[in-house]
Amino acid sequence: MTATNGPRACVIGAGSAGLAACAGLKGAGVEFDCYEKSDRVGGLWVFDNPSGVAAAYRTLSSNAPKAYMGYHDFPMPDDLPAYPSHWDFARYFDDYARHHGLHRHIQFQTEVTRVTPTGSGGFEVQLADGRTRFYDQVLVANGHHWDARMPEPMFPGSFAGTLMHSRDYRDAAFLAGKRVVVVGIGNSAVDIACEAAHLAEKTYLSVRRGAHIMPKFVFGMAPPTWLLDCASHKPGRILLGALMRLANGRAQDYGLPAPDHSFGDAHPTMSAGLMDELRLGRITPKPQIVELLGDRVRFADGSVEDVDVIVCATGYRITFPFFDEAYVSAPDNQIALYHRVVDPDRPGLFFVGLCQPLGAIQPLAELQGKWIGELLAGRCALPSAEQMRAAIEADQRWLRKRFVDSTRHTVQVDHHRYLKTLRREIRSQRRRARSRMDSAATGLPEVELTARREQ
Repeated sequence: MTATNGPRACVIGAGSAGLAACAGLKGAGVEFDCYEKSDRVGGLWVFDNPSGVAAAYRTLSSNAPKAYMGYHDFPMPDDLPAYPSHWDFARYFDDYARHHGLHRHIQFQTEVTRVTPTGSGGFEVQLADGRTRFYDQVLVANGHHWDARMPEPMFPGSFAGTLMHSRDYRDAAFLAGKRVVVVGIGNSAVDIACEAAHLAEKTYLSVRRGAHIMPKFVFGMAPPTWLLDCASHKPGRILLGALMRLANGRAQDYGLPAPDHSFGDAHPTMSAGLMDELRLGRITPKPQIVELLGDRVRFADGSVEDVDVIVCATGYRITFPFFDEAYVSAPDNQIALYHRVVDPDRPGLFFVGLCQPLGAIQPLAELQGKWIGELLAGRCALPSAEQMRAAIEADQRWLRKRFVDSTRHTVQVDHHRYLKTLRREIRSQRRRARSRMDSAATGLPEVELTARREQ
């Protein structure tokens, strides 16, 4: 094992969040290295990614319109469809990296296996090839949609067919002529169920809890960003929910359970085809599975069906395999971070893209990266650890009030509200940084300088 001195910062991952982190650091003039397990950028959006953990399936397209999905400083091309495919995204992320000159900072096919804080500050980063590097800061951008979470508790009984997680689903061809149960009501679940409906002998959609189904097109158009931004306030959510029901109908009229929450209080499901497949009878709704019976499945309503394949689209665990769990972990997908980025008890450690927006991750990660860059360059200054902890508590209270209590919503944010809040916070931290520099230069207390500015 060799040890060398490295640049100030280390970025783990070169997916959509990691690239944004790299761009933010480079824009602020901060030296950094980025380590990527795969041989290319793009992360989860790369179909058959050599990393082995990406969940993209052959027909995957975005669940939000492209106007929401691009970085603000590098918009998605006009010639892309309203909902770009994973092929489009893979090309877009590579173009973004080239636009910002990021490839030379990224070490591909290089996995980070261990990150350990050093006693003198900073971090020791161990790589799979045996190298050890030392950094002042570590930016974690390893994603939170890769460590598959199967149903908890697992279905009792035994199953003779194929039982799999949606992360391992790539193509519907193997479902031809089979009897298929898809478990879940999220975006991946309904996509897979709609694909199975055209090839399988029978397709069941097993749902424990109802969800609001949003069409991808309303009156022939993808919803504009101003309309989706309405979900940031209650009157807007009421209006948007009414519009969605008018355009799409109610899923409970076709056998799915009625949602037990208002529109916008949980992550909605976007689908261009689910309602049609339900209406045409190609997808049969079922309640949750209660028992596996060899080549059959018993559901909560007492019905028993012959089944060959069960696809569990039941979400993911938030995990950091390179950290000791005693140092950083997210039990039940819970992790307390200041504005979803800063750990107030672990200086130098930052997280990028660790949030689930009602919208898209790219613009959020982009602003997070710029913020971290300014922090490391000294142009922003964080409040005290006590103030950050108080803000985290307030955010957690808002989260519990705003969204349904589930592991899917532990890192949920409102896209529009989050961007507005973080921009305001960055402006405040810039003023704080200037006050501290002026205080150091003049010898006057920071509080006194701030009071003079406000007069």
